[in-house]
Amino acid sequence: MKSSPSPSRIWLITGAGRGLGRAFAHAALAHGDRVVGTVRRTGAMADLLTEFPGSVRGIVLDVRDAAAVAPAVEAAARAFGGLDVVVNNAGTGFVGALEEIEEQAARDHLDLNLFGALWVSRAAIPHLRARGGGDIVQISTVGAIGAMPLFGLYNAGKWALEGFTEALSGEVAQFGIRTTIAQLGGFATDWAGSSMPFAAPRAEYDDLRTALFGAAEVPWPAADPDTSPTDADPAVAADALLAHLGDPDHPLRVLIGEDAPGHAALAYAARKESYGADGGLVWPT
Repeated sequence: MKSSPSPSRIWLITGAGRGLGRAFAHAALAHGDRVVGTVRRTGAMADLLTEFPGSVRGIVLDVRDAAAVAPAVEAAARAFGGLDVVVNNAGTGFVGALEEIEEQAARDHLDLNLFGALWVSRAAIPHLRARGGGDIVQISTVGAIGAMPLFGLYNAGKWALEGFTEALSGEVAQFGIRTTIAQLGGFATDWAGSSMPFAAPRAEYDDLRTALFGAAEVPWPAADPDTSPTDADPAVAADALLAHLGDPDHPLRVLIGEDAPGHAALAYAARKESYGADGGLVWPT
C-alpha cells in the first residue's frame, strides 16, 4: 500500500535572496512546498520565481524595522493562505574587539541578528496558532555555544537568540508550535566575505588579529576567485534542516554541518573548564 504524500507546507524565510536563505528556499520548493521569502532588494529571488512559478513570492523587508515586520508577515500569510514554517535566517557576522565597537554599529548588528528574529517570531505566532501549529526555526551557529575573541558582538547576538528561543519553546508548545535552534558550522556563503562588517581597527589588537586571522588587515583581502571554498555547500544545510523538520519528535537543537559536532564539543569542554577544577559544580555526565 502506497503511503500518502506529505501535505505541502508554506514557508516564510527571511534573507532568502542568497546564501543559506536561498538554499533553504530552493530545498523547500523542490520538496513541493511553497515559499515566501523576504529580501532586501526587489528581484533578488527572480531565479526561483522562474524555476518554481506559482510557488514562490518575494517580499522586500528589512527585519530591523520592527514596525514593518508585522505587515510583512501578514502579507506572507495571505500569499498562500497561511504559514507552517518560519525560518529566521537573515543575519550577518561582525568582527571587532569590544573596545573597537561603536554604539551604532552594535545596535545595528543586534537589530538584525537578534531583534529581527524576535519581531518575526512574535508576528508569526498568531498565524501558526491559527493553523493548529507549525515550526519556528532560528538559524544559529556553533558560535552560540562558545565565544571567540573579536567575534564577541556576533556571539552575544546568537547567545541571546538561543536564550529567548528556548523560553519561547515553552510558551508556544501549547499551541502545537515547535521551535528549532539550528547550530550551523561552516558553509560556503558570503558570511565571511564582502558582506562581513568590521569595526574600525585599533593598533592594540593587531597582534591578536594576526594570531587569529593571519594578518592584522581588516577588512580581509578579497578571496581568490580561483580558489574553491573549503566550507560545505549550503544545499547540505538545507537538506539537513528539512530532514530535521520531517522528524515528528525533533529536538530543540540540531547541529548542522560535518564540523559542527566537533566545534560544539570543544565549546562545551571549554565551558566546563571555565569553572575551574574546584568550581563546586558537578558536571553532568
